Amino acid sequence: MTENWWEKAIVYQIYPKSFKDTNNDGIGDLQGIIKSLDYIKELGVNTLWLNPIFISPQVDNGYDISNYYAIDEIFGDIRDVEELINEAHKRDLKIIFDLVLNHTSSQHPWFQEALKGPDNLYRDYYLWADEQLDGSLPNNWESFFGGSVWEKDYKSDQYYFHLFDKEMPDLNWENPEVMKSMIDIAKFWLDKGIDGFRLDAFIHMIKSKFSFQVANVSKGEIAIAEEYYANLPEVKHYLSEFISAIKHIKPDCFILGEAASATPELADSYIREDLCGAVISFDHFDEKIIGDDERIPEGLEERAIDSKKMKANLSAWQEALTPNKYPTLYWNNHDMPRAVSRFGDDELYRDKSAKALATGMYLLKGIPVILYGEEIGMKNLAVDSVDTFQSPKAVRQHIQLLESGFSKAESLGIIASVNKEASRGVMQWNKSDFAGFSTKASWIGENVEEKYNVESELKDETSILRFYQKLLKLKQEDIFSLGDVEFLESSDQLLAYKRTYEDQSAVVLVNLTNEKVETPEWLAQYKDWQEVLSSEVEMDEKELLPYTYIVYKN
Repeated sequence: MTENWWEKAIVYQIYPKSFKDTNNDGIGDLQGIIKSLDYIKELGVNTLWLNPIFISPQVDNGYDISNYYAIDEIFGDIRDVEELINEAHKRDLKIIFDLVLNHTSSQHPWFQEALKGPDNLYRDYYLWADEQLDGSLPNNWESFFGGSVWEKDYKSDQYYFHLFDKEMPDLNWENPEVMKSMIDIAKFWLDKGIDGFRLDAFIHMIKSKFSFQVANVSKGEIAIAEEYYANLPEVKHYLSEFISAIKHIKPDCFILGEAASATPELADSYIREDLCGAVISFDHFDEKIIGDDERIPEGLEERAIDSKKMKANLSAWQEALTPNKYPTLYWNNHDMPRAVSRFGDDELYRDKSAKALATGMYLLKGIPVILYGEEIGMKNLAVDSVDTFQSPKAVRQHIQLLESGFSKAESLGIIASVNKEASRGVMQWNKSDFAGFSTKASWIGENVEEKYNVESELKDETSILRFYQKLLKLKQEDIFSLGDVEFLESSDQLLAYKRTYEDQSAVVLVNLTNEKVETPEWLAQYKDWQEVLSSEVEMDEKELLPYTYIVYKN
C-alpha cells in the first residue's frame, strides 16, 4: 500500500526548448507539449517534469530566472500553462515544475535593486563581501562555471557571490525575506494546480563564512571547494522551513530534490516528510577509460560503463535508503550525454543496449525518471559547430584536438561524448526535415534518422518505443514498484536481482556490456517461470549475448 502518490510515479522529463515547436520559431513551446500529451500518456508515464519555463535572459537555458511569476514568451504565456495543467490532469498526468532556489538572474528586479547600494532593501537578498586587505578576492573558491565565485560591483566596491555564471547571483537564505518570497512563488504555482517541484541545486542554499580559505592551493589560485558550499548541515534547517510551508498549502506536493553529489546515506537524510520526497544524485554513474589515444586531452578519453562499480553503487542505493524511501532511477538527464551513446552502443547494438539498460535500471525499486527521446533511443546530438557548447572549455579542447591532428567532425564528436549539450537535441518525431520538431532549423540542432523517430517506431512492434511501453506497464505492477530487492550473484558484466512482493517473485538478468558472458547456473531454476520480457533472440544456455535482458515472474 503506497503512502504517497509519487511512490509509483514514472517521471518523463521534458526540456521544453527541445520538445516540440508549434509556432515555427525553432524553439519548443508549451503548445507543443499540450499537443503531445496523448503520446506521453500512451508511453506509460504518469508524471511530467518540465525544465524551467519562466522569464529568463537564457544565459543558462532558463536556470537564470528574472521573473518567477511569468512564462517566457518563447514558450507561451500563463494561459498556455493553465491549459497544459488542465489537459494533463484530464489524462491523470501529474506536473512538476523546476524551481531554482539557489540563485536568480542578475536581471531579476531583486538584484537590480540590490545593485543600488548597501542600504537598499534588497541588498541582503544576495551574498556580498569586501576584498581582502591586500586587495585580493574575498576568498579563493572557484565557480562551477569556471573562474572565481566573486564578481565585483564597482559602484560599491563590494563583490557578490555566484556559484554558477556571474549573471546568476546566489540568494541569501539566511535572510527571512528570501524564504517568504520563495514560499510566495511556490504558492502561486501550486494554486495554479501543479503537483510539485524539482528543486534545482538545493544543496548549495547555505554557504560557510567567507573568511574560510581553500586548503592546499597556492596563493593566487582558485579551486572548487564543495565542503564550504554544498550539503552543509544548515541546508536541512532552511529547506525544512520552506517545504513545511509548501506542504501546508498542498500536503501531497511532490518534492524532487537535485543533490548532485549526495551519497546514498546523505540522500536518505534528505528524504523525509518536511524535506524531499525523492532525491536525484549523480552518484551511481561509473565509467572506465578504454581508449589509449595520447592525443586526446584528459577528460575526453573514450570511456565505457564500469559495470562492476555501477552494480555496487546501484546496490548501495537500494540498501541504504530506509523503508518507504525510494531512489530515483535514471540513465539520462539534461546535464549529461545521452545514455545509449555513453553507456550503451549507439552503432552496433543501439536497440539492444537501449532496451537492456532500461530493463536493468527501471525494474529496480525506485522512481524512474526518463528523459524525452530516451524511449526512441535518441543518441548524442551530431554537432557541427563548437558554438553549440556553452562551456568555454570546449572551445579550448576543440583547438587542442585540431592541433593534434583530428578533423573538425572528429573533434566535435569527441567533445560531444562528454558534454551536456549533446543530450539536448530536439525530439525526433519523424524523418522529415528538422525531425518533425519544427518547419525550420531548431535552436540547437537535430539528428534526422530514418528509423529512430516516433512515427517510425510506432509502426514497428520490435522498436525501442514499443519496448518502453511494455516495460513501463510492467513497472506499474506492485512487484516492480513496491517489492523488495535482492541482488543475485553474477559476473561483473551482469546485473541480476530478484524482486519479491507478498506472494509474487520476479528475476531480472541483464548483460550490461557488448561482450558475451557466461550464463549463471542459477538461472536454470527459473526457466519454468513466465517470461515477461526478453531479448528478441534465441537464448543460449551457456552464454548470454551482448546486451541480453531477461525477466521471469512466477
